[in-house]
Amino acid sequence: MAGNASILEDHSLLSKLDKNLLKIEKAFALISGLAIFSLMVLAVRSVGGREFFEWPLSGYVDWIMQLMPLIAILAVSFAMRDGTHIRMDIFVSQLSGRLLWTFELITTSIVLILMLLLVWGSWSHFDRAFDWNAPFFSRDSTIDIGLPIWPSKILVPIGFAILCLRLSIQSYGYAHALIFGLSKPVGVPLVRDAAAQAAAEADNLINKG
Repeated sequence: MAGNASILEDHSLLSKLDKNLLKIEKAFALISGLAIFSLMVLAVRSVGGREFFEWPLSGYVDWIMQLMPLIAILAVSFAMRDGTHIRMDIFVSQLSGRLLWTFELITTSIVLILMLLLVWGSWSHFDRAFDWNAPFFSRDSTIDIGLPIWPSKILVPIGFAILCLRLSIQSYGYAHALIFGLSKPVGVPLVRDAAAQAAAEADNLINKG
């Protein structure tokens, strides 16, 4: 389905930063999608092995724990970029001009501050699990088959750091639009009206067909 927002591009520095960061976000989103597919394969292997061969997958829950950050964290920034995450579009669509950019700037800045705190906290959580001198560099491991937990823990601050970069770009874009009174700034998700959204959905169906 088409997203409910569009992102304009031009030759400005902000737009170049947006497009360069998008390349990283797409790569992370691909990794996240592969992790979801891997989880499906593990589920089939575990259930099928137990039901037909009496040989369930050892450490199934442990592997799920390792895959969850890949699924839940890495693609968040990609969703934030084009506005496909949860947004108050019904309310936001009623705003326009500088009032809209003020609201977007305030909310985006609040989320940015929160994410910076989460980067710091999640990095501390990883640091407690990592030890250069320990076997597999790990101070803790999963309960069943003893997989080191630090690889999954480090994905959280990495994913959150990418999201902070995205939020920084959007905050600057909203501030720039607010100061100069722009109607369609680049690098930020612009909410489409119902007609534009329907047209985007139709174009998607035509292109896929």
